[in-house]
Amino acid sequence: MKILPIDKVREADAYTIKHEPIDSIELMERAARECFNWIYRYLRRGQVVKIFAGLGNNGGDGLAIGRLLARQNVRVQIYVIRYSEKMSDDFRINLERLERFPDVQLTDLHEGDQFPEIDKHDLLVDAIFGSGLSRPVKGFVAKVIKHLNASKATLIAVDIPTGMYTDTSSSNLGGAIIEANYTLSFQFPKYAFLFPENEQYVGIWEILPIGLHPDFIESVDVKNFLLTRTDILKSLIKRTKFSHKGTYGHALLIAGGYGKMGASVLASRACLRSGVGLLTTHIPGKGYEILQTTIPEAMVSIDPSDEFFSEQPDLLPFNAVGVGPGIGTSDETAKALKILIQNAGAPILFDADAINILGENRTWISFVPRHSIFTPHPREFERISEKVNDDYERIELQRAFSIKHSVYVVLKGANTSISCPDGTCYFNTTGNPGMAVAGSGDVLTGIILGLMAQGYSPKESAVMGVYLHGVAGDHAARKTGIESMIAGDIVENLGRAFKTVKH
Repeated sequence: MKILPIDKVREADAYTIKHEPIDSIELMERAARECFNWIYRYLRRGQVVKIFAGLGNNGGDGLAIGRLLARQNVRVQIYVIRYSEKMSDDFRINLERLERFPDVQLTDLHEGDQFPEIDKHDLLVDAIFGSGLSRPVKGFVAKVIKHLNASKATLIAVDIPTGMYTDTSSSNLGGAIIEANYTLSFQFPKYAFLFPENEQYVGIWEILPIGLHPDFIESVDVKNFLLTRTDILKSLIKRTKFSHKGTYGHALLIAGGYGKMGASVLASRACLRSGVGLLTTHIPGKGYEILQTTIPEAMVSIDPSDEFFSEQPDLLPFNAVGVGPGIGTSDETAKALKILIQNAGAPILFDADAINILGENRTWISFVPRHSIFTPHPREFERISEKVNDDYERIELQRAFSIKHSVYVVLKGANTSISCPDGTCYFNTTGNPGMAVAGSGDVLTGIILGLMAQGYSPKESAVMGVYLHGVAGDHAARKTGIESMIAGDIVENLGRAFKTVKH
């Protein structure tokens, strides 16, 4: 699914109005109807809906929602925030339409007026400012926002929480921002919804279709995408009747060290569960019995060192190579990693300590094979890039890193982002807080490596791996609860993840 910047959303609206054709007020009615349907399903019997509307089109949405709720005999109170003498044409039309509903309590709020009391059982709707905000919200409207945030009532934002910027950071500007429990966005997710710094404002977000013209959506160029099941399904390789283990590749995983053999175990299990034909795991000598006992399906390559990675095996038999989980950062391991980079003739998957080593030896990154994959968490990414001030800046650095080095970067988090050498970025939609546990990243490494070995492109491997990792985590959470999840639960649910994508 495409993520459109706000200027492209405006173009999509205009294109739809011109080519469907449809009046702008009727397009607003579509949006309001979708919000009404969602809110009406959520409402409890007897609950009062209090709508706070600005004077622009977002406020027009709020007035229309109130009218539609009133038709269903819902008790509605609308407060128009009179911060200006100007109002949009569509707002004015919806204000006139409300005259036919005398039961709707309509109140103007001006600077200095006493704010309405809010009961914790009320349902609040924020329709003050929409996605075209150009400056921080301060003064009178900021006081209204603080009043709503201070209540204990459920708060629903229409399109985007008032005070939040769509495409740039809002965190350090000093303006007031609505803290919504739910955000109902039209047709497309907002870029802002995907960043940790905005979680407290956006809450749970939903995408409501409003019938924007498909020709525009198909043709518009964007650089950000939201991953969906359809994206993964269309890339999934169908297994044939006469295929064999050699058909699905041979992966080499270089992982584990003294005290960290669990990383190699988790990554190996995940690699095997991802469908690879053969797996060889290269480990220090002291890990031999651990790996052979816990994962009999994997072959083992023994390093000359008993405690760390010091020498690569022959790379010729392998279709894909992954390195990093639990290997440590000793000088010997760093030297071995450098030689691996020099000898590899194909993309490498770098994770964990392999990334940390590159962070200490940044000049080596220029020699990494094109289309390799990096899977850092935010702190690891800073080690190979630089520190950032906010989440938006981090994504742009991630994008620039991929372009500069012709690599894929999987920046792990709640909406894991995958940046590509062409500057595009994909955001994941699967997964849950229960996956924030030790070993979860090792599992992801194993999944991506297994896909690479099977012949998926680096881009397909990164995108599919992240999505499947999250789906497996969601299945695990339903079984154990998020508090009790461990990384091994993700591995055990990979089969269900594949089934979910296929069916």
